[in-house]
Amino acid sequence: MLPYWFSAMTMKSVGKAALKMVEEVRRQFNTIPGLMEGRAKPDYATCVKISTDASLREMIPPGALVLLTPLIAGTFFGVETLAGVLAGSLVSGVQVAISASNTGGAWDNAKKYIEAGVSEHAKSLGPKGSDAHKAAVIGDTVGDPLKDTSGPSLNILIKLMAVESLVFAPFFRHPWRPAFQIALNGIRLLIRV
Repeated sequence: MLPYWFSAMTMKSVGKAALKMVEEVRRQFNTIPGLMEGRAKPDYATCVKISTDASLREMIPPGALVLLTPLIAGTFFGVETLAGVLAGSLVSGVQVAISASNTGGAWDNAKKYIEAGVSEHAKSLGPKGSDAHKAAVIGDTVGDPLKDTSGPSLNILIKLMAVESLVFAPFFRHPWRPAFQIALNGIRLLIRV
């Protein structure tokens, strides 16, 4: 479930950021005189800021999902459950990553194929504005976040969950022993002082 949920969160984040960018571009076209005719320069810095801010802010929920899942599974359900979560995330994550990257690339290339019109088949699908081209543009809109965001970021999900689980493995094996040991060492230190 985690790779699917993570992918949905990242794709939704791309959509939110893209919508903010479209709104900013529309605002600039409406407020900067001569921009539509090419006589004025657009405000690139605002667009870059929107993209940068969104990329940082929108990755907080998916990042929290990846970081909290091993901690919760290992602490409350034990090592065996955590091993199952990791195995399931690995198996389904690899499948989703490969699928997302390939299908996203195929949808992106379908639009380019129609627009290039190099072969007879591409020409038969019609020029820009045809129904096939409109469908390919919609496919490209879905395909870009798949191949550029969700597919590659699943590698991070798999690696980060595994490394975090290894780091916290002693705590998961005996969840309260490290806390007890730290408290005991603190008391010993206070007695010495």
